[in-house]
Amino acid sequence: MTADAELMDIVTSANVACGGHAGDENIMVAACALAAARGVSVGSHPGYADKPGFGRRVIPMALDEIETLVASQTGALLGVAGLARSRGHDVAVTHCKPHGALNNVACVDADVAAAIARAVRAVDPGLIMLAPAASELLKAAEEAGLATASEVFADRAYMADGTLAPRAMAGSVIHDADAAIEHALRLASGAPVKAFDTGEDVVLRADSICVHGDKPSAVAQARGVRDALLAEGFVLCTLPELVAENKGGLGSV
Repeated sequence: MTADAELMDIVTSANVACGGHAGDENIMVAACALAAARGVSVGSHPGYADKPGFGRRVIPMALDEIETLVASQTGALLGVAGLARSRGHDVAVTHCKPHGALNNVACVDADVAAAIARAVRAVDPGLIMLAPAASELLKAAEEAGLATASEVFADRAYMADGTLAPRAMAGSVIHDADAAIEHALRLASGAPVKAFDTGEDVVLRADSICVHGDKPSAVAQARGVRDALLAEGFVLCTLPELVAENKGGLGSV
């Protein structure tokens, strides 16, 4: 579905689907190998088990079921990364970023956010939680003692409350590369962006900038965002480097 090799040449950290909403064990090991060859940090990307809906439909689940889902998918990637290492690829799983509808629910539901944080901590307390800026998930991860990185989206519009504008709203997904670049630069510099619903100013903390890989414009957008950030003097690094440095001017795309 995605131009993985081309995107791995551009990004510094990659979120790998773990078989729930997309991917399988062979795709995971191939992604680990690609990342290792390019020095890209790898994270689990657990989502609802909904390949027909690409994990973008909410599936009602009990909190313990959400814990199990996140733990099992993240654990699967950890196992696959171990296999990749046995084949000579220097790769380790460094973070977790929930996908799609699960991520959106965790942004606003403190109980779901806490369940995800518990699952990640249980699997590997050293993993970084990559969570949307100002979200319940970011807060829950911090309260669970996990290292965190605050994520913003180059290719998505925001609502006044800091959540992503729903994909069902026309114009909420930014397909144009130049528009995504402008959006990313404003977010990275701490400048306000206009809320999609009210036109109010929204300011979010940007440690990492996401460009979705599942659209035709993904490579052009990612390359444009990366080049623009570098031109503006930002230093791009992997998520572990970002957490280790913990100082301004660093970022992961």
